[in-house]
Amino acid sequence: MKSIAVYCGASYGASPLYADSARAMGRALVEQGIGLVYGGGKVGLMGVIADEVLRLGGQAVGVIPQALVERELAHHGLTELFIVRDMHERKAMMAELADGFIAMPGGMGTLEELFEMLTWSQLGIHRKPIGVLNTGGFYDLLAAFVMHQHREAFVREDHAGLMMVEAEPEALLARLLGR
Repeated sequence: MKSIAVYCGASYGASPLYADSARAMGRALVEQGIGLVYGGGKVGLMGVIADEVLRLGGQAVGVIPQALVERELAHHGLTELFIVRDMHERKAMMAELADGFIAMPGGMGTLEELFEMLTWSQLGIHRKPIGVLNTGGFYDLLAAFVMHQHREAFVREDHAGLMMVEAEPEALLARLLGR
């Protein structure tokens, strides 16, 4: 695996645990020799993980829409920064650049990106692994809801299993890498 797209908040969240977890994920990526592909921002958890990857000598590639560059949210110290037209182009490019996907704590955009990759996998558009870093139980209710969807016959069992859930970065990367 060469790179993983990480979706996470442009905010820090209510607990310092989230930023600690973003740094831990950055360290784990660098230790495994895996590059970061992410939304290209310098703020929130996005900035935390990118800064940690760069601090440790790893590769951090950002993909950011022009409108966010104009709002001065772009991280200009990255290994590479792609500036695209809009969010649709951003998501498509991130999916193309990445060999797998991880959602960390975040808001509506993070969920939307996670579910787009799950849907694309379900439809056979890609066969890349998808994980959720369940920091402090952040995604407990979401994981339970996906299982509820399965029990209610809206999501097949094999599709419910597409989202790998782990609390620690190393454990999640091991599963994504098939170890």
